[in-house]
Amino acid sequence: MTHMELTRRSFVVTTAAAAGGLMLGVSASQASQVAAQPWMSPTDKDGVEISHWVSIDPEGVVTVRTGNCEMGQGAFTAVPMMINEELQADWSMIRTQYADANRHVTNDNLYGRMSTGGSGTVRRGRVMLQQAGASVRERLKAAAAAAWGVDASTVVAKDSMLMSGSNHGTYAEFASAAASIALAQEPEIKTPDQFTLLGTSMLRVDVPLKVNGSAHYAIDTRLPGMAYGAIQQPPVQDWNSHPTFDFSAIADRPGVIAAVELFSVEGMVKRDAMTNGVVVLADSWYRAKTALEMMPISWSAAAAAGTTNDGLRVMLMAALEHPGTVHREEGDHANILTALAASNNTMTHEFFRPLEPHARMEPVNSTVSVTDNRVDVYTGTQNAPSTLGTVADQLGVDPSIVFVHPAFLGGGFGGGPGTFTARQAAEVSRQAGMPVKLVWSREEDIMHSKHRPMGVGRMIAAFGDDGLPTHVWSRNTSHRRSFSEMPYKIPNQLHEFNKTHTHIAISSHRGPGTNVNALCVEQAVDEWALAAGWDPLEWRIHMTEDNGVDDWNQMFRTLKTVSGFTTDLPKGEGIGVAGQFDHGTIIAQAVHLSVSRRGQIRIHKVDNVVDPGHVINPLGGIIQLEGGVGFEMSHSYKGGLEVVDGQIKNNNYDSFHMARIADMPEVTVTFSLTGGDKWGGFGEPPSATFAAAMGNALYFATGKRVWETPFTKHDFSWS
Repeated sequence: MTHMELTRRSFVVTTAAAAGGLMLGVSASQASQVAAQPWMSPTDKDGVEISHWVSIDPEGVVTVRTGNCEMGQGAFTAVPMMINEELQADWSMIRTQYADANRHVTNDNLYGRMSTGGSGTVRRGRVMLQQAGASVRERLKAAAAAAWGVDASTVVAKDSMLMSGSNHGTYAEFASAAASIALAQEPEIKTPDQFTLLGTSMLRVDVPLKVNGSAHYAIDTRLPGMAYGAIQQPPVQDWNSHPTFDFSAIADRPGVIAAVELFSVEGMVKRDAMTNGVVVLADSWYRAKTALEMMPISWSAAAAAGTTNDGLRVMLMAALEHPGTVHREEGDHANILTALAASNNTMTHEFFRPLEPHARMEPVNSTVSVTDNRVDVYTGTQNAPSTLGTVADQLGVDPSIVFVHPAFLGGGFGGGPGTFTARQAAEVSRQAGMPVKLVWSREEDIMHSKHRPMGVGRMIAAFGDDGLPTHVWSRNTSHRRSFSEMPYKIPNQLHEFNKTHTHIAISSHRGPGTNVNALCVEQAVDEWALAAGWDPLEWRIHMTEDNGVDDWNQMFRTLKTVSGFTTDLPKGEGIGVAGQFDHGTIIAQAVHLSVSRRGQIRIHKVDNVVDPGHVINPLGGIIQLEGGVGFEMSHSYKGGLEVVDGQIKNNNYDSFHMARIADMPEVTVTFSLTGGDKWGGFGEPPSATFAAAMGNALYFATGKRVWETPFTKHDFSWS
C-alpha cells in the first residue's frame, strides 16, 4: 500500500455510484497491465480478412478499420457508415478499429489518407471508403453465386445476408471464399440519390464507451516496467536556450530514477522537431513532477525575452506596411489602389486577435517503449503515419520496426501533440533503457504546444453613389482565408497575405485562418451595410443575389427565417450575424445575447445554417456544430494568451479563462443543402463565424464596436 493511484476515471465512476454521499474507491496500481482497449479488440481473430478495410468473423461480426482518429468528431461512426452504405451489413454487427499505421507505411500508403484534420474524414475519404465497401460486397456476392451456381447479378446483399431465389446464406459463410476472389473490375459506387444509410442520423459508437469508462485514451496506457516522465522546456520558446540543472539535489527523492536532457537540432524548427528540455523520470508522474519542480534549473538567455503582447502586435502591424502575396485579385491591381486612394468615401478597419491555445482536455502525453528490434508508441495522434515517421527519424531506425498504437483523443483541434511528444518520449526511452510515459503539465502544454497564430489585418473599402462597395483591399498576417473568399458582389477586390510569425510556435487550429480573419471581414460588412442604411442581413441577401452564389443566398434567406433577425431590440439586447466559407462548407450564424448595464454579457442562443452540400450523419453534424460553437466561444469571449517577458503567463485554467458549462447557449442547426459536387466538413466552420457574429450582436446591444478579442477585456457597460 505504499503506492496508490486514483485515476480521474475511477474517481468519477466510484463517486457517481455512491448513493447519498461521497465514496472513494482506491485500488493498487496495475502498472504491469496494458490498459484494455475494448473497441480495438480483434473481432476478426478467427475470421477472414476480405480486404485491408474489412474482416468478418464466424459470428458475422464485421470489423471495419479506419485510418481516421476518433477525437470526439464521430469518425468511428462516419467511416463504417460510408463503407456500410455499400457493404449493407447488419449495422448492429459492425465494429470499428484503428488501421495499422505500420502496415500502411510499409505497404505504399495502403489506407490512403491517414491524417485526420481539415474536416476531411468525409469530404476526402468518402469515395475511397464507399469503394472499399462495394468491393467487399461484390466479392461476397461472387462467392455465393459460385457456390449456388447462379449468376452474381441475381444475388442480393442486405443486412449481412446473401439471397438468390431459394438460396440464402450469411456473409460469414462466404467470407473465406470471398477473400480469394479478384474482381475483373471495381463496381460503381452509389450516388447520393441512392443512399439508404448515409443521410440518416446514427448514434455515435464511441459514446457508450466514454460513458461507461471503458474508452481507452493514451494517458490510460500502462506498460510493464514503465517509468513516468515530467518535462520542463525553456520558459521562453527558443530553440537555442539551454538548461543548467543539478540532478544530485533530487536523486535521493522517493521513486526518482534519472534525469534526461533533450537537445534541439540546429535549423530544425518544424512543428514536430525536438526542443531543448529536461525530463525527470520516476515511478509515478506525481513523483517525477514534484522532483522536477524541486530540482535547481536555470536557462540561458532567450532572444525573445522581454517581448510582450503589445510589442508583438506592433511588430505585426508594421508588417502591414509592406506588400504581401496576392491571393485574390478581381479587377486591375493598380486601378484598385488608385481608386481607393482617390475616393472620398472610404472605410478602414483594423483588427487584432491574440494567440490562442488548443487547451485540450486530455494532458499532452505519449508512451514509448524502445527495444533493440521494435519500437512501440502509444499516443493520441491525428496522423499515425507521421508519428511513426517522426519516431523512426529520432531513433534512426527503419520505420518497419515502429508500431503506433493510437487511442481516443481527449481533444484534437490540430497542433500535432501526439507527434512531438512521441519524439521526446522515444528519445528518453532510448536513453533510459525502459518504457517511458511522458506527460506534459498543463503549464507546459499551454506554454509549448503549437498555438493559433496572433493575427492583425487592415481592410479598406470604397463606395459608390448607392452606398455599396466598389473597391476592397486587404492585407493581413495570419492567413489568406476569409478575406479572399467573400461571396459578395464587389467588382474590384485585392487581397494580400503577408506571412509574419512571432517567436511562439504556431500550427493549425480548428478553422485556421477564418477563425481569425472573419472578425474583421464580417464586422466590416455590418458597418458597410449600416452606413448605407441597410439591414445587415438584407444587405448580405442582396449582395449574393444573381452573383453565381445561389447557395449563399439560400443560406442567408434561411438564416433570416430561423433566427428572426432584427435590429429593433431593446437596449442591452442584440442579434449579430456572420457568414463564412470554411473547409468546403458555407455557414451563416446568428448570435443572440444580452448585456447588463454594468457590461455583463450573456449569450442566449446561436443559430447555425450550414451547407456542406450533403450530410452523411445529421446527428453527428449537429454535435460537431454545437462543439464548434463552444470551442470558439471560449476564445472570442474569454480566451487570449498573454505574453510577458517572452513567456506565456496565463498558462493554466486559473488564468486562461475558457467558457464553462454555465456559459453554453442554446444551439440550433438548420441544414440548407444544395447537393451537387459539394462535400464539406462540419468540425471547423462554426469556429469561423462566431467571433464576428458575437461582435455584431454586442454592437446592437450596446452601440460599441470592438475589433479585437477576447470581448471580456472590453467595457460593454451602457446607460
